[in-house]
Amino acid sequence: QVQLVESGGGLVQAGGSLRLSCAASGSIFNIRAMGWYRQAAGKQRELVALISSSGTTNYVDSAKGRCTISRDNAKNTVYLQMTSLKPEDTAVYFCWAYSAYNNNAYWGQGTQVTVSS
Repeated sequence: QVQLVESGGGLVQAGGSLRLSCAASGSIFNIRAMGWYRQAAGKQRELVALISSSGTTNYVDSAKGRCTISRDNAKNTVYLQMTSLKPEDTAVYFCWAYSAYNNNAYWGQGTQVTVSS
């Protein structure tokens, strides 16, 4: 099992920045990829960014240029640095991890990001 705990959400004005953190614990040695998803009220959960165990990153178009995903393997933590935030970025942001050991995906409890105009 893998446990994921997010932190760093909050209220920020449009144009501001936030850094989200996700600390992984448990059976972390088989984690191959981690990432961030978000879910706005009334909408489906959507991918924001992914990072592999080797550091390869992928971003959805809306995140490119404004978001940076990074990973500190020594701390078992993945980060999402978000800049130039817009009101439409308002959502609950979820950390995600994929374990190659049991082919399972794990989710954190989510952290709220609210961007005011």
